[in-house]
Amino acid sequence: MSERPTTDDTDAAYLRRRALRAGSAGPLLLTGLGVAYVVSGDYAGWNFGLAEGGFGGLALAAVLMGLMYTCMVFALAELAAILPTAGGGYGFARRALGPWGGFLTGTAILIEFVLAPAAISIFIGDYVESLDLLGLTSSWPVYLGCFVIFLAIHLWGVGEALRFSLVVTAIAVAALLVFAVGAFAEFDAGGLDDIPVDGEAFGASSWLPFGLMGIWAAFPFGMWFFLGVEGVPLAAEETREPARTLPRAMAWAIGILLVLALLTFLAAAGARGSAAVQSAGNPLVAALEPDGETTALSRFVNYAGLAGLVASFFSLVYAGSRQLFALSRAGYLPRFLSLTSRRKAPYPGLLILGALGFALAAATGDGARMLNVAVFGATISYALMTLSHIVLRRREPELPRPYRTPGGVVTSGVAFVLALSALVATFLVDRDAAFIALGVYAVAAGYFAFYSRHRLVAAAPEEEFAALAAAEAELTRD
Repeated sequence: MSERPTTDDTDAAYLRRRALRAGSAGPLLLTGLGVAYVVSGDYAGWNFGLAEGGFGGLALAAVLMGLMYTCMVFALAELAAILPTAGGGYGFARRALGPWGGFLTGTAILIEFVLAPAAISIFIGDYVESLDLLGLTSSWPVYLGCFVIFLAIHLWGVGEALRFSLVVTAIAVAALLVFAVGAFAEFDAGGLDDIPVDGEAFGASSWLPFGLMGIWAAFPFGMWFFLGVEGVPLAAEETREPARTLPRAMAWAIGILLVLALLTFLAAAGARGSAAVQSAGNPLVAALEPDGETTALSRFVNYAGLAGLVASFFSLVYAGSRQLFALSRAGYLPRFLSLTSRRKAPYPGLLILGALGFALAAATGDGARMLNVAVFGATISYALMTLSHIVLRRREPELPRPYRTPGGVVTSGVAFVLALSALVATFLVDRDAAFIALGVYAVAAGYFAFYSRHRLVAAAPEEEFAALAAAEAELTRD
């Protein structure tokens, strides 16, 4: 059967029931959204890379992953200006790589943005317990509270949701800057390379205690400083002047994240030493408590860490709901998931996402494993999205581009190679997580191959964009 989109629901009524609130977000809210996706990664998670590569290994991994994300952000900014829809990466890959390319990219993004909020709800529970808030423990009532409270804000409306996200993110970022000032006051460069050297590792030294392979193994942890920023284009249909606003907001977001990564990494490792923070569940607090005694600053940073987790949880739910909305609207997933309320919120997608995230958190309690699965899905999407940029530049050089990526395909090519390297590196860290992600992929691919690819919705913006390209190609051949 043909994969050309076919449906009886191509009239305006179908899309009216699946409309988001246009013009709700400007540059400031979108920049805040980009930072919010990531900010919790500055508070915890990255430090486990010290146990894989030492200070030097994680530093090089963070530099390379920072380069990958920067190059990818500029490539995605061009693609988002060409096709400013809620489909984001799925829409880009759909035009460049066909229905299967769009499906595989969208599914990878969905894996990332469904698993990550579930994992972060568990981390929020851990923080609530450690801070002894209301006597609560890290358990299902806390996870349920996260999803119920923050989904309610999302259902209220996108403008309210993004403003809430901006406020919480601002608190988390301000606390990171306060932490850096306090930690740099105790900075000792001698502690950066204090992890014992593995004498059997090739190329091992005090800066690379686990050898050259440690750099590669630290890639997934270097990603934690930036993971999620690629979700900004998913807000395209709710953005004012998206062709201008999206590239500007994405550039500001990645710039802020690069500065925060540098300050956080150096301050935390230098204040107490790499060995002391490499396995800490809360490395910033550990860096501020050399004798294990709580101080006013460490307690403030501890509470701010909770704000960072809330910001990332909240924004990742937003991203997951928009990717689910776009795939459903185009028929890749059941169409009812893309219905929107009178306040233009995709309520079935939000509720399904929340129910699935809560079920995963309550059933497993394994946030680290779920985040590793999310990272594996993310790296697949990075490779496919940057490849889409290269393909469209080569195949459709005359396509109107309101914004053009600096460096063109060289920039996206660098991101593509580094994304493939990061994808392989995930096997070095957690093979089980990689195979879980592949299992989810296999089930989704079966659904698409045998059912949904024959029922795509021609009226969906991403599908219309791809159909236009096919029609233009046919006219060129004629």
